[in-house]
Amino acid sequence: MNLTFREAMLTFKRAPLLSVLSVTTIAFSLFVLGLFGLVVVNLQDALHGVEERVEVVAYLLPGAPIEATAQALKDIEAFPEVQSATYVSEDDALARARAELVELRDVMQELERNPLPASIEVKLKPGFRDTDHVSAVAERLRGFGFVDDVRFGRDWVEKLDRLRGLAAAVGIVVGAAFAVVAIIIIGTTIRMAVLQRSREIAIMRLVGATDGFIRRPFLLQGAIKGLLGGGVAIGLSFAAYLLINRYLLQSAFFTQEQAAAIVAFGAVIGLVGSAMSVGRHLKRV
Repeated sequence: MNLTFREAMLTFKRAPLLSVLSVTTIAFSLFVLGLFGLVVVNLQDALHGVEERVEVVAYLLPGAPIEATAQALKDIEAFPEVQSATYVSEDDALARARAELVELRDVMQELERNPLPASIEVKLKPGFRDTDHVSAVAERLRGFGFVDDVRFGRDWVEKLDRLRGLAAAVGIVVGAAFAVVAIIIIGTTIRMAVLQRSREIAIMRLVGATDGFIRRPFLLQGAIKGLLGGGVAIGLSFAAYLLINRYLLQSAFFTQEQAAAIVAFGAVIGLVGSAMSVGRHLKRV
């Protein structure tokens, strides 16, 4: 292992310009991937904020018994999908309407009786805010005898589902495309290193070195280049994040786990690119 590592490091010393060029090329490839990742992260945050507004509202019949309503709240909160259930009285509903509908405040002041019904507002747990789960909860709420109507904005929730699916699909496709480009770039740089050392490799074969022994330093070299490129890409992405926050809009950056995953991803594609290139070109040397 020490010999493999030493050989990999010697490659950087023998061709420093090529090594720097390789790391820089990989870094910019992963930087573009990182920028796309920032877009995905902020889109996911935005979708999460929208998801938190998903709720099911059960409007109650006039004169619904307080005891039955209190028991229903406990039953609803016991649903596996439910995060919280809140009772909103007729007076609370009217006060909320007056606060939110300022343009109709004068009209509401002249009302002889409160036209708004009491309701139970149900918020769902993360992971249960899709159309199927929301519809299932709404159907169970309709089963209570004192519930007059249940609303949850089916069209809006369905559009949110489609947007989540589209964001996931675009993330996978574009991420895979950038990964392939990075693998090709790394493979090309490793191929250049193999060709540069073709005479040395031929001599090693003459003295009995196996392909595995010859291949290992190149694989480690590719992993190190990918690792360094991933680190530089995270640095560039952070600089871009600071500029965006300062001059465009407030945004979120990667978590430590996400940043580490990008750096590790750089090492993996470096290893894969090296393996593909070395395996192909050792046969020609």
